[in-house]
Parts: sequence; C-alpha cells; structure tokens
Amino acid sequence: MPVSPLTRAALRRAAAMGPALCGLALFATLLAPVAAVAQDRDDPIRTARDAFARKDKARLAALRAQVVDAKHPLAPWVDYWELTNRLPEVRSDEVEAFYLRWPGSYVEDRLRNDWLLELGHRRDFELFSRDLPRFKMNDDREVSCYAQLIDHLAGKDVRDSARRAWMVQREPDEGCQLLAQTLVDAKLFSQEDVLRKLRHATEHNRVKLARQTAALLGEPTAKAVADIFDNPARYLAVKANAIGHLRTELAALALARVAANDVDTASRLLDERWGEVLGAEHGAWARAQVAKQAAIGLKPDALAHTRNAWKTLPKKLEDQPDWSDETLGWLARAALRQGDGAERWRWAQRAIDAMSATERNDPTWQYWRARAQQALAKSGEAGDADRAEARQTLATLANQLHFYGMLAAEDLGTPQPLPSRSAPLSETERHATRALPGLQRALAAIGMGLRSEGVREWNFSLIGMSDRELLAAAQLACDREIWDRCINTSERTKAEVDIEQRFPQPMRADVLAKAKDIGLDPAYVYGLIRQESRFIMDARSHVGASGLMQIMPATAKWTAKKIGLDFKPGMITDRDTNLRLGTAYLKLVLDDLDGSQPLAAAAYNAGPGRPRRWREGPVLEPAIWAENIPLNETRDYVKKVLANATIYSSLMNGKPASLKARLGAPIGPRTISAPPVDSELP
Repeated sequence: MPVSPLTRAALRRAAAMGPALCGLALFATLLAPVAAVAQDRDDPIRTARDAFARKDKARLAALRAQVVDAKHPLAPWVDYWELTNRLPEVRSDEVEAFYLRWPGSYVEDRLRNDWLLELGHRRDFELFSRDLPRFKMNDDREVSCYAQLIDHLAGKDVRDSARRAWMVQREPDEGCQLLAQTLVDAKLFSQEDVLRKLRHATEHNRVKLARQTAALLGEPTAKAVADIFDNPARYLAVKANAIGHLRTELAALALARVAANDVDTASRLLDERWGEVLGAEHGAWARAQVAKQAAIGLKPDALAHTRNAWKTLPKKLEDQPDWSDETLGWLARAALRQGDGAERWRWAQRAIDAMSATERNDPTWQYWRARAQQALAKSGEAGDADRAEARQTLATLANQLHFYGMLAAEDLGTPQPLPSRSAPLSETERHATRALPGLQRALAAIGMGLRSEGVREWNFSLIGMSDRELLAAAQLACDREIWDRCINTSERTKAEVDIEQRFPQPMRADVLAKAKDIGLDPAYVYGLIRQESRFIMDARSHVGASGLMQIMPATAKWTAKKIGLDFKPGMITDRDTNLRLGTAYLKLVLDDLDGSQPLAAAAYNAGPGRPRRWREGPVLEPAIWAENIPLNETRDYVKKVLANATIYSSLMNGKPASLKARLGAPIGPRTISAPPVDSELP
C-alpha cells in the first residue's frame, strides 16, 4: 500500500527519537490523523458506527467480537456501541464486566453516565448509589437530579442544593422533573420556586421546559402556558381573566412572549391595561422583558424602557429585582449604547450591581463596572476610594489573556504584554504523554475520521493533568498538526503558558503571501481562522460552512467569480483554494465596511447586512458597539477574533500590540462621503 508524505514524515519523527522510544512513538504516530491507515483495519470501526446509528444489534455483536479478538485499538468503542444499543435490557453484571474490560477509559465513564441514567429511569436507586461515586466526569445534570432525589429519600436536607441543580436545567428530562415533582409534593419547593423557573424558561423561549415546569402547578396551568406559547396576544385578549390566583403571573409571561415578537405592542398593552392589573413586581418584570427585547433589537427607546422597568419596581426590590442575569445584561448594554454622560454609567452600574455574584464576576461586567466607577467617582478626595477600586479591578483584569483583559491593560496605560513562556518540555515529559492509552486511542479515532469520538477520548484523558502534563499533551497534538486539540489543551493551563502553542501559525508562508497579495493584515487573518476552524482543514459547521476559513458554498462561488478563479464545489475544502477564497472575501467585506475590523469580523460571521444595520444609531466607542451585537455567537466571535489578532500581531512583531488600535475609530452610521454599499456582497 502506498505511504503518504504525512506518514513518511511521521515515521522520520519517530525514528529521530532513538531506538528506546521508537517503538512506542511509532505506535502513537501511526494512530495519528494521517492519510494512510490500513483500510482493512478501518472498516470494522466505521461499519460498527454505522450499525450503531441504525440500531443493528446483530451486526454490532458480530463486529464487536471481531475487533475485540483482533485487539483493535478502538475495540472499546465498538464494545460501548454494542452494549449501549441494548442498554434498556442489560443486567448490572454485564455493565460491571464492561468496566473491568476497559478500566480508566473514556468509554468506561461514558457507559457509567448512560447506566446511571438507565438506573434512574428504572428507579433502581440502590445500584445508582453504588455506581455514582465512580463517575469521574460527573457532569450530567439529570444524573445530579437523580442523586439529589436519592439523598432526599434518604432523609437528607437537599432543598437548597436541589433547587440549584433544578434551576439551571436547560432541557426537559425525566430525572429533574421527578426531583421537582417530589419536592413540590413534599412542600420543599414552593409555588414561587416553580414560577421563577417558569419565568426563566419563558424568557429564554424554552418551550418544552416551560410546559414541563408548568405541569408541576397542575393541568390548568400547563394548558395556559401552552396557549401562551401558541398565541400570547390571543391569550391576553380572551383567556387571561380565567386563571384566578395565577392570573398576574401568567399574564406577565404572555406579555413577555408578545415582547419577543413586538416590543411596541407589548409596551402599549402594559400602558393601556396590564401595567395596572399586574401590580408593581409583575409589571416591572414584564417591562424589563420589553426593555430587554428593545435592547436586543437596538431600538432607540431601549433605555427609556429600561428606566420604566426600574421605576415600576416596588421599593423593597429596587436594588435586587428578581430578574435574570441575561435581562440585566441587556439593560446594561442598553445604557452603554444609548446613555449620555453620567446617565450611561449610572444605569449600566445599577444593572450590573443587581446581577448574581457569579455574573458580576464575569470579565465583561467587571470591566464595564470599573469604567462606570471611574466615570461616576466624585471629584477630589471624595472619589479617591472609587477610583482606587476601579483601578484595582482593571489591574486584575489586565493580567488575563482575553478581550477585556487587553482593554483593561490599555486603560491603565500600556498594551498587554505576552506572558513569559514556560520552560521547554523534557523528553521524559513528552514520553510519558505519548504513552497514555487514552491519547493514543484519541489519535487513532481522529485518524480514522471519527473526530467526535477522538475529541471526547482526548478531553477525558486531560482530566486531572498538571500544567506540565497539559503542555506535553498539547505539544503531542501540535506535532501531529491536530490544531484544535493543540490549542484547546494548551488553553487549560493556569500558571504556565506556552503562547505559541495557544496561538500556532500553521501554513505561515502561505498565509503571509495571501495576505500581502491583497493588502490584509496577516495577524487579522490568523485571528479569524483560529476562531473559525481552529485550523481544521475539513471542518464543517452546522450551517454548511466548510474548510479552513469556513466559507459557505454560495459565498465561495460568488467570491471565485469575483476574483476570476475557475471554481468547482469540491474545491472548497482544498487548503489553498479555501485560503484564497476566504482572504479575498474578508478583504471585500473589510473594504465595504470602511476598513473597520470589528464590523468586518461581524460580517464574516453573520453576513454583511447585519452589521450594516447594527452600525445605525449613535456613534459608539468600538468596544461598546461590539458588546451590543445582538447575536450572542457573533458578539463572542468578534471579541475573540480581535483579541486573537492582537496576540498574533504581538507574536509576529515581537512587541505588545494594541487592541484599541485594532478596534479603530468610533462606529456609527455610514458617512455621506463613503463609497456606495456593495449590494452584491453575500
């Protein structure tokens, strides 16, 4: 069988390690994601995964026997698929035998997770309690709910811990609903607990979760919530008067649903009737939902709605309203976007101070609260304490390698320097990492095209690693050009940082050449690719974007025509073609948006039409504009691309780079003198 160039390179690397390590290195290397993996060894694994997807029990059983007998390195996965496929009917001794076959592996713990859920479903709480302490990942919300239920049945006081576990649930499931129903029946969860969760589920448009939660309050309430999600305006007009003591709560939910689609109508309904009917607390919550939706829509009256919500609150709740952190975040953003002078900072600070402690400690809100403190501090000695506290917050942030850490450093006077590089890895450290079976299986899976399974194996193997072990694991991935594992593993370190691992520069000559040819900043290109694909050549997003620079097929076709490239759809994942098309499109977008890197990054992620709309309104500091991007994904994307680009610039130029310079001029409506919009730009 022909050997690919990548495999030959891997063999040379292994041979260079010397005879003592060559055998082990060859094993790990040959399991890496290279083109030449023996077809006869691949087929049983891929065939087994297909059989698992089809729920073909007979085929899975035969393949399991084949790969286990052959001692295939991925036999644990086929064994897992086979057992999982019939989990509702298996016995505990079969599960224990599986644990013994694959001790310490990812699939052992993955099966334990699945088995715990099955035991909860069977109400076999004795076996559940016996197996739970061995669950290493311990990251399943439904398992946590079952565990809380078992503790309650054993007589333990779980009211607070169970409420926390239940309140953060995002999707409906059997275990958390059973926990909630049991504690409601025992009068340990109050009606107000249930209503609070119902408000949060409604606010986040989690329809199934809202209906499941409403069922805890009885069939009439569940039916009312179904009507609210189906047609909230009709519910308010026809059915809202028939609910009795839950009338105000359900009417507030209906108004929130109206606001999600039509802010003006919801505001009018509150002004004309429902504001008075709901009372201060429910009325304020409903007005906060109106303000939130106005802020998300970047409406010019969002801050006015925010003021109305605060003013409606009863005095006892004016500092700590029962509003979600997400709502408060949007009220803060509305203040930053639309406030003038001290008003901007006063309303932003009020919203931030009302957040939960966890949310307030997020770098985003630490930064903006510090800015508010500085702006609102009294002159002279009376404001010294506030200024000192704000400066200390910024100093703490300035040591953190992210968007707001960089802004904080520059607010204090200098661009953020790169962290000192950690000591080089010793051969002993590298050898110990190459010997880990979990990482070897991960490399094998990724090499065979089973990226999802390989990533899970890899991440599980990192649990409990020290910084030095993480750096060694990251380097193993870097050496094999598995850049997403290289980056994500290196980012887990705390005290020791290898900045070049976290921000690698694959294809450096090609990226520099393409960027130079069309007048793009190569650091900006690298910052975008790192966020788009983590340098995975065959990456494909859930919406169909492909390749290194995650280009949509229609965009690739349009860009190819624009630059005169003879293009066929299959070329989109070719590295050089994808890089050429992606950089060309990025340059076209950048030129269309006045050279603004924040606007262009937003356009690359969300399409050029959205940032064109988002720039309308007040002229804003670029960081405030970025924080007000309505789409969560795009807001996070823009901040990360620009932070990435700043770090790449520092690495390329050997000195700290300025994020603020990259953010550029204030962002506002397109000027009259600007060239016309490129209306063809996809």
